[in-house]
Amino acid sequence: MNTRRVTALIVLVVIGLVACATHQNEVYQSPHYRDSQFQNMEPFVQDFSLSKTLDIVDKFWFQTFPDTEPTKPIPLQPLTREQLYATQGDHVWRLGHSTVLMKLSGQFWITDPIFSDRASPVQWAGPERFHASPIALDELPPLQGVIISHDHYDHLDEQTISALHARVQHFFVPLGVAKYLKDWGVAEQKIMELDWWESRSVGAFRITSTPANHFSGRGLFNRNQTLWSSWVIDSGKRKIFFSGDSGYFDGFKMIGKEYGPFDLTIMENGAYNTDWAKVHMFPEQTLQAHKDLGGRLMLPVHNGTFKLAFHPWHEPLEKIVQLSLEDNIEVQTPKMGDALSLDSPQTSVAWWRDQPDIPRVAQLPQDNLVEK
Repeated sequence: MNTRRVTALIVLVVIGLVACATHQNEVYQSPHYRDSQFQNMEPFVQDFSLSKTLDIVDKFWFQTFPDTEPTKPIPLQPLTREQLYATQGDHVWRLGHSTVLMKLSGQFWITDPIFSDRASPVQWAGPERFHASPIALDELPPLQGVIISHDHYDHLDEQTISALHARVQHFFVPLGVAKYLKDWGVAEQKIMELDWWESRSVGAFRITSTPANHFSGRGLFNRNQTLWSSWVIDSGKRKIFFSGDSGYFDGFKMIGKEYGPFDLTIMENGAYNTDWAKVHMFPEQTLQAHKDLGGRLMLPVHNGTFKLAFHPWHEPLEKIVQLSLEDNIEVQTPKMGDALSLDSPQTSVAWWRDQPDIPRVAQLPQDNLVEK
C-alpha cells in the first residue's frame, strides 16, 4: 500500500472512530427494516469496500480536479431576524447546501440546518464551507419545525442542533435519528420520528416522511442503522417537497401521485458521480424527478457550499438551468440569502457566474436568466 493510501487510511480510521455511535443497534418494526438494516425501495449494489473507500478518499485529498472550489467569495445577501419578520407572504431563503429557511403562513421552518464550518465529525478535517451562512445562527427566529432528511454530517450537524434546539418547537426525523438529538439535549417530546408514509400534524401543517433512495451512517460500524427520508410539507395553503439526498427512483412518481402536485420542490442537485450514481441524482434526473412529483417551481440545492464530488462546483446549477430552459420548467436559483416569494417568484440569478473563467454549458437567454 503506497504512502498516500496509508495516510488516508489512518485519518479515515481516526475520523471514523470519533464518529462511531455509542448506541447499541436497535430493532425497528418497519417494513423497510430487514436483516438488521434499513433497506431502499429499489435495492442496489454499492461498493462500500475499504479499497473503494480509500480510492475515493485518495481522489479527494491527493488528486486535483478542475474548478471544484470557487476562486473568489460567493455572493451572499445578508439576512437579519428583523428582515425575516418584516417579509410578508410565503417565502423561502436558501442558506447554503440543503439548508432552506421557510416562512409559511407566518411560521418559520428549516430543512437540514448546518451552520458549522465543516461537514464532518471533527472541525479540523473534512469538507469546508465555501461561504458563511447569510444569517447567523443566533439571528434565526424561533422555529416551528426542523426537518431532517438523514444522519450524514452535511445534513445532521451536532453543533447546529445543540445551539438551536431551545428555539425549536418540533423536530421531524426519520426512524432512528431521534437518539442523536436526545444525546444533544433535545427534549424527547419535541421529536417526531417517522417511518416512510407516516404523517404528523402541527396545527394546520401536515408533515409526511416519504421514501428516498440513499443510505445512512455516521461512523465505521453503523451503516444503514437509521432511515433516510424525503419530506412533504403541507401548510394547508402550500405543498412543498424536500428531497433530502436520493438517487433517481420510481418513488418520485409514487409521491407525486399520492401528495402532488407541489408548489415548490426543493431538490438535490449536486455531489453526483458515477461511483455513487444510485444515491445522488445527476441534473437530468433531478429535473425528471421534479416532473414526476408534479412540481411547479424547483429550487435546486445540495450545491454551492461544500466540495463533495469531483465535478466543477458550479456545474450542477449551470446544467439544471440549461435543462430547465430546454424543457420549459421553472427553476429558481436565488443567491444565498435572497428571498424567493412563492406568490410572485423572482427572475433567477446566475450568481455562480460571478467568478473568473466560469465556462457556460450553453449561452442562456438573458430574459430568462440574469447574470448578477
